Amino acid sequence: MQNSTEQLVLRLKALADPVRLRLLALCRRGECTVSELTEVMAQSQPRVSQHLKRLCDTGLLERFRDGHFVYYRVPSRGENSAACRQLLELLPDQEPLFDTDFDRLRALRAARGGPALREADRDGLRQLRRVLIELTVSRPLGDLLDVGSGQGSILKLLASRAHRAVGVDIDADARQLARAELLLAGVANCSLRKGDMYALPFAEGEFDTVILDDVLGTAERPMAALVEARRLLRPAGRLLLLAQARDGEAAALERRLAEWCRGAGLRLTAPRHIPSKEPRWLLAVATAADGQAEAA
Repeated sequence: MQNSTEQLVLRLKALADPVRLRLLALCRRGECTVSELTEVMAQSQPRVSQHLKRLCDTGLLERFRDGHFVYYRVPSRGENSAACRQLLELLPDQEPLFDTDFDRLRALRAARGGPALREADRDGLRQLRRVLIELTVSRPLGDLLDVGSGQGSILKLLASRAHRAVGVDIDADARQLARAELLLAGVANCSLRKGDMYALPFAEGEFDTVILDDVLGTAERPMAALVEARRLLRPAGRLLLLAQARDGEAAALERRLAEWCRGAGLRLTAPRHIPSKEPRWLLAVATAADGQAEAA
């Protein structure tokens, strides 16, 4: 038999076990830790780990470490991704056991909770979300990267419009809360990663849309962060710059954004003030300009 046929046989054999089928069904909903999967399956960790290893060995799942935790997910890129999607399409949409497993996982994530937002912050975020939707409705996001993703608010809003969505944040607690929020929201095409905005762990030209999510205002080297974001953009890609304006700083922040973008070799549109009076946020679009960026 051809290698592709042999690989298919191995994957089908792996899925012949009901527990492994349940594990795959769960991991297609989002990234899961072995402890979460152990609790949902109500089986010992060694047994669940053995099943996960089998799924990883056949390319149906992949594992990665984030801080103190090891996560499992369905591959979103690479040679195994298309084959996995084909097999996942065979899983029934209405399977009570899968739904029960997912409800248990949702309950685990919901129990973690997160800090409540002040009403003023909620109102500002509602207006910001409306503007983001307007900005992205006429143009596909493609592969999306959110740098400074925090608890996943922007990812929850935009992931359904993206082919693939990745959030990067240096805070491990924020990434954990974001995973909980994304799972509870039913967002399955997102991945969370630890990353340094000056040296992000992605290939050049990997994304169609990159969001710098309120990170430039406090960055030690904002121009270097912009140069790194530009590196990840595909030729026709765009960079969304989101920055919080505090206590009348909007005009000064707008000038700094323009200066940083010029130095990074980016062409900047006029930022939108949200709301227009007493703005709490600035949102602008940048694209690669002609020529090379200046040294950051």
